[in-house]
Amino acid sequence: MRILVTGFDPFGGEPVNPALEAIRRLPATLGAHTIERRPLPTLFHRSLEVLGDAVRTIRPDILLCIGQAGGRSALSIERVAINVDDARIADNGGAAPIDQPIVPGGPAAYFTNLPLKAMVQGLSEAGIPAKLSNTAGTFVCNHVFYGAMHLVATEFPALRAGFIHIPFLPEQVARNPGQPSMAVETVVAGLLKAIEVAAGRTDDIAVADGATH
Repeated sequence: MRILVTGFDPFGGEPVNPALEAIRRLPATLGAHTIERRPLPTLFHRSLEVLGDAVRTIRPDILLCIGQAGGRSALSIERVAINVDDARIADNGGAAPIDQPIVPGGPAAYFTNLPLKAMVQGLSEAGIPAKLSNTAGTFVCNHVFYGAMHLVATEFPALRAGFIHIPFLPEQVARNPGQPSMAVETVVAGLLKAIEVAAGRTDDIAVADGATH
């Protein structure tokens, strides 16, 4: 299988982005699978142009987009992307859309077609903190997640795609006191396990992993 993994450049005043640092450390192969890595700019709309070009060139079987989520303590496998940009901070180009659709006239939301509960279980069994998440926010991460699933819906029906949020790196905590962090080596191991599970099955497991609020 061909696996495409993307990660954003630094934003919000941070000198690094753990997503970009992690994907740079991924190997070129995992068993019989090839792994392609592509950086994405933290820019509304331009990020989707870069993503679309990469998908059309590489024609991956699986697309896994990675983003920073400061404040989270585990790898968060995202379930749903919503069709709205609502920026609390500006992107790297100064854009800060408020209550704007990502795709005008598009569906309100898209769900990942990856086996997210099986991925969470596989990560947990490997000793890597992981959880299912029901919100990817309303910044560029959700923008790219929605755009990725829109590509699945409109151009690449066989493509399986999803998004994983990851914590700060330890060196970022000096700028963000009290926030959880995760070593980049642990993140890399987690991404490889997530890829392994996603590439090994198309069906998900039926286990309770919902939320009451």
